Amino acid sequence: MKTPFLLILFFLHFGVHAQFQQRNGQFEYLRIFEETDDFGKEYLDDLEQTLNKINDDTLRFRIINDLGYHYHTRNLQRALEIIEKGLEETRAAENKLWEGRMQVSQGAILLRMEDLDYAELVLRSALEKIPEAETWLLLTNLGYVYERRGDLGEAFEFATRTLRLGEKYQDKKAMAMAYSDMSNLFWKQGKFEKGVEYGLKSIALFEERGLYDLDFDFTLHVLGNNLVEVHKYDEALTYFQRSAKIGERYGFYNNLSDTYIALAELHTQIGDFEEAEISGQKALNYAELLENDFMVVRSLLSLGKLKNQAEDYDSGIAYLEKSIQIATADFGDMYYLGLIYLELSKAFEGKNQINESLAAYKKYHELNQLVFNADADQRIAQLQTEMEVSQKESTIFLQEARLKAQEILQVSTLILTGFMLIFLAILYRFFIRKKKYSLILEKQNKEKEFLLKEIHHRVKNNLQTISSLLSLQTDQIEDPELRSIMLESQNRVQSMGIIHQNLYQGENLSAIEMKQYFQNLGRYIIDSFDAAERITLDCDMGHLELDVDRAIPIGLIVNELITNSLKYAFPEHRKGIIRINLTETNSHLLLKIADNGIGIAKDADIKGTGFGTQLIKLLTCQLDGKMTLVTHKGTEVSFEFHLNKAA
Repeated sequence: MKTPFLLILFFLHFGVHAQFQQRNGQFEYLRIFEETDDFGKEYLDDLEQTLNKINDDTLRFRIINDLGYHYHTRNLQRALEIIEKGLEETRAAENKLWEGRMQVSQGAILLRMEDLDYAELVLRSALEKIPEAETWLLLTNLGYVYERRGDLGEAFEFATRTLRLGEKYQDKKAMAMAYSDMSNLFWKQGKFEKGVEYGLKSIALFEERGLYDLDFDFTLHVLGNNLVEVHKYDEALTYFQRSAKIGERYGFYNNLSDTYIALAELHTQIGDFEEAEISGQKALNYAELLENDFMVVRSLLSLGKLKNQAEDYDSGIAYLEKSIQIATADFGDMYYLGLIYLELSKAFEGKNQINESLAAYKKYHELNQLVFNADADQRIAQLQTEMEVSQKESTIFLQEARLKAQEILQVSTLILTGFMLIFLAILYRFFIRKKKYSLILEKQNKEKEFLLKEIHHRVKNNLQTISSLLSLQTDQIEDPELRSIMLESQNRVQSMGIIHQNLYQGENLSAIEMKQYFQNLGRYIIDSFDAAERITLDCDMGHLELDVDRAIPIGLIVNELITNSLKYAFPEHRKGIIRINLTETNSHLLLKIADNGIGIAKDADIKGTGFGTQLIKLLTCQLDGKMTLVTHKGTEVSFEFHLNKAA
């Protein structure tokens, strides 16, 4: 369902907090400690303000449930009010799923208010309303109910069921909680090494999950408790400090009270009574903020214990008797009530009040027997053994599955290798055939190339023969005008011969490199006029290749213009320069032939018999070009040819 318009206006007015995110133009709720932990202590206030603006049932129920569940770390009565209001709404909407989820939160709150029977009733009612995959939190809280009652065996069984459920659905949070609860139960039993082992397992899973929530915070101090008892005080202090830091960030008063109780125990054991009392008072302050009698009782116990250690028995008795007074006779947790009477017995013994000490010790022994009876110890040991055997069987099963998977992988690899070898063999045969075909083609190409070069060579030789015949004929002519005509014809033939010479001598049989061609042609024409000592040829251009169809007519044009320059631009054996430039730009060829001779009149035609002029015009037209004549300090003739038209 889309986010209501009023909610969008709310976000725009108050800003978007870390547990809300904008996606595709809509605002979505990132569930706290499930999808994000990027927020501070004000997160409950943000949720409560937002709740008043939401009408969508599903989103509203989710926020109410999260708000109520996490409020129990600060104010149990307020948390219960929120959840009870949510239950009214879910029942009015006849939404059994969300009713069940809120009952799990209600049970968690009630057990922390020491209403254990009602908590169990609510939790068992929720069991039939929520999917199996979600029941791990419900089972965890049922385990807490039995732990508070002192039935550690039943509590351990619920932790085992939570672990199996987590393994079934690969839920890291469920598995982490199960190991955390087991660590706590081992601590209560005095099996501290086991407590450390399971606490570390829990921490590892929480850190894999990457969200540091209330339960991770709780596990840090549970692990610290076990480390204190095995005298690893520095390690324990590190975990307590991490726990306190998280608790302060999110306002987990319940966990903060727990952690400072643990710190009081640590400092008491190492004899730092001043720091122990500071921690104990902090624990008491947070417990009173939470209005949780259970935590108040435990805080007073920690203060009484440290006073006994400091041999301040009067203060110790005062704290312990106040603790018993708040606990009342029907206090649910017999384990901690027994510890209060044990410390009270020590305090009276320290004051040499033997009768009072004995009475307190008898009460401790009575409570201790209820919690740590032989049946409970045997049941926990049996459950622990079953769980460890189950885990070993799971490990063996996984190893067998891995071996089977490896066998399948090996067979698959062999089959795939066989296919690859066959494929490579086919590919190799194809490659050999292709290589043979390529060699044949290469041989044919070389033969064709040789033939083409031979053709160009023969054409060049034939043109050279024609040029020689014209030269012999010219020698027989006495008329200067006819000799000039014959010389020009000879040069025209030679200009074409040079092209064919370049083709068979060059690497490219389909194109002519024009700069080298102009240089060869120019030198030949200048030599034919016996003007090499006085006329310089300047071919200022870059590398440019043209096909034969364009090169021949352009060569003939250049031949005519160089001949004209030699005949008319430098009379009386003057010295001079003839410049040639050919460039390609924007699908056009630009040709310039210039000299620094005497020039011609602006409107005059190119001098000569007229044949050369007609030939230039004809060739220019053939190449789809136009000619421009410029006379300034010599003569310059420019041509522009279109490349997109075939010659």
